[in-house]
Amino acid sequence: MLETIFGSILTAGLTGSAFVICLLVALALGALVAAVYMYKNTYTQSMAVTLALLPAMVQVIILLVNGNLGAGVAVSGAFSLVRFRSAAGSARDITCIFLAMTLGLATGMGYIGIAIVTGAVMCILLTAYAALSFGRKPEEEKELKITIPENLDYTGLFDDLFGEYTRSAELISVRTTGMGSLYNLHYHVRLVSPEIEKQFLDAIRCRNGNLDIVCGKVPQVKEAL
Repeated sequence: MLETIFGSILTAGLTGSAFVICLLVALALGALVAAVYMYKNTYTQSMAVTLALLPAMVQVIILLVNGNLGAGVAVSGAFSLVRFRSAAGSARDITCIFLAMTLGLATGMGYIGIAIVTGAVMCILLTAYAALSFGRKPEEEKELKITIPENLDYTGLFDDLFGEYTRSAELISVRTTGMGSLYNLHYHVRLVSPEIEKQFLDAIRCRNGNLDIVCGKVPQVKEAL
């Protein structure tokens, strides 16, 4: 029984049903890895999509080069070109490069059907993940920068306002400016509702003496592997 469960399904050679089973399992495991990676972690959308699709693409490559020394050497050389290319790219760029390598290897070895199925599945999933905003952070997170005079103690200064208008608030950094006469406080906050943003800023203006306040989207981290 254990040999049946843990044994390879390719003992009789590469068949259409075996390929579909391997592809579906790789996709399921990729989605699971991406979901685990996103759980309580700082992530980017393209990195999540990359983790979801990369196992399936690598699986196809391994199926195609299995037992073929020449193809294995060719794939190793292509991987080296991707790793040491001069232009820096995002995770989505790397995903598309891997997909292009997979399809090129499949068609080059004569696996036209595999190339068509793999290309169609990967392109549909890439489009679907992008359209469904798979892996994107909630948009209610805001970057808040508050300027206060030096005579105010910023520790706990806005705690009551954060408790009323936000779900969470985190002090990221504190910077002095104006020859030390002012403090710039940098927060990441999640508002209770987008409609109360003006009320929230008005309440802060009354607290910081109507000095500068900046509230906007949190800058996206560079999407790179």
